[in-house]
Amino acid sequence: MPNHSATRESEISLAELRGDCARMAPHWVVPAKPAPAPVAPSLIHGVTVPAASARLIDAMSEYGD
Repeated sequence: MPNHSATRESEISLAELRGDCARMAPHWVVPAKPAPAPVAPSLIHGVTVPAASARLIDAMSEYGD
């Protein structure tokens, strides 16, 4: 049983595919999400960093310079 759709699909050129996508793009509009409000530094508390992690981050500046 021949599969004609696979044959046609493999013959689609890149230009045809880009044209199809350009025509469909207006249908894929995503509503804009509001940006999250920044958090005041005074509200950030209770964060603890293990000593090993702090040493790791502190040593990273040696590699970035």
